[in-house]
Amino acid sequence: MTAPAVLALAGAVAVLPNAGVARLRAATPAGVRAPTAVPTWVAAAGAAGVAVVGAVMVGAGPAVAAAIVAVTLWSRAIRTRADRARSASLAALRSALDAVVADLGVGAHPALACESAANDADGTVGDAFGAAAARARLGGSAAPGFLEATGAIEHELRAVGRVWAVAERHGLPLADLLDAARSDLIGRSRFRSRTESALAGARATAAVLAGLPAVGIALGQAMGAAPLKVLLGGGIGDVLAVLGCTLVCAGLVWTDRITEKVTR
Repeated sequence: MTAPAVLALAGAVAVLPNAGVARLRAATPAGVRAPTAVPTWVAAAGAAGVAVVGAVMVGAGPAVAAAIVAVTLWSRAIRTRADRARSASLAALRSALDAVVADLGVGAHPALACESAANDADGTVGDAFGAAAARARLGGSAAPGFLEATGAIEHELRAVGRVWAVAERHGLPLADLLDAARSDLIGRSRFRSRTESALAGARATAAVLAGLPAVGIALGQAMGAAPLKVLLGGGIGDVLAVLGCTLVCAGLVWTDRITEKVTR
């Protein structure tokens, strides 16, 4: 491993987490604190410095291996927080639909119902209901306020917009259709919770398997086989360290992708 390779990988360490932070900030409702991305050049300079120091102290191979592990763990942590933020947004959407259905049930105008829900909601949900209220107040259709929504839960918001458009187009009871949309959201949320509970064992198994190489190295070191001397000694040790960490991290990423497809 050459110094340019180490610096390039250090740049990847700096850039990839910032991209994850951007996704998390898009998914985080207003009022919930999201991490702030460090300027890329600052993070790149810091990561490059750490990588160079690590390469000097323990060799290029272990430094690159550590960078791969750091990128993987950081990305997984950001993805986990993004999922939690998305769940919070879905909960806010269900609460907003509850309020709108209740207001419509007592004869409130759709504009007032959406405005009340927008005042109680934050982030993408509040913006969508606010846009819908503004359109309805001017005598137009409120559906585009949801259909034009973007963000982590844009699919759910656009589904609400389609329901609203169907009610307006065919003269169907809006409160009943929105209540059905709310029930669908609740059903999907419960299904996802059950699925995640069922996959907890598989995720735990993947985490244990990912940690077994470290346990094996510790046992070998305790038995006097000195695997750390090989891994930190350069030459073939550099190749083994990078290859081993790459395979372990690839396994974790693969497991995350499989479980994500099931729970989405």
